[in-house]
Amino acid sequence: MIGFVTLGPPGSNHEWVTRRYLALQGVDGRARIDLVAGFDEGAARLIAGSADFMVQCAAHPDTAAIVGRYRRQLFVVDTFISPSQELAVVSRRDAAAPRALALQPATRDYVDTRRWEVLRPEPTVSAVGQGLLDGRHEAGIAFAQLAVEHPELLRVDEFIGTVDDAWIVYGCEPVARGALVAWPDSPAAQRLRRMG
Repeated sequence: MIGFVTLGPPGSNHEWVTRRYLALQGVDGRARIDLVAGFDEGAARLIAGSADFMVQCAAHPDTAAIVGRYRRQLFVVDTFISPSQELAVVSRRDAAAPRALALQPATRDYVDTRRWEVLRPEPTVSAVGQGLLDGRHEAGIAFAQLAVEHPELLRVDEFIGTVDDAWIVYGCEPVARGALVAWPDSPAAQRLRRMG
């Protein structure tokens, strides 16, 4: 079984995108995904040999630290582009005019946050959603599906939609070895050739 690690909790965007990546590669039936609380924990699992690969969104606030801190033990072995799950500003129905917005810091610029007095950071979009469900937050940038699943409790105030992000796959064996590794027939490469 091929071992992958990515950021939890269950239902996180990282888990969702990792599942899509495994399906695209045709290994979803031969791979397991272990969810971790943080990427240092995931890196430790790769280095210890208890996992083979780690998937991280390039926009995640910890990405630069992970690349730098583990540069001699972990290597970027693949990259890809994937849309996120649909996002929205979701509010509790019992909150008429929320004064605070919970968000994962990478999502901050998806909306104009000046309308809220306080921004409350959470480690994941899933954590924002859980905070809405358990009443810790009145509003937050969360998965839009959450309001569909809990219409009696939550409403969508502003639909954001999906965001295309770059994703990094780490492994313990380098693939670049000083060379450029790229997809020469990618959609962007094809467009460049048409333009040139």
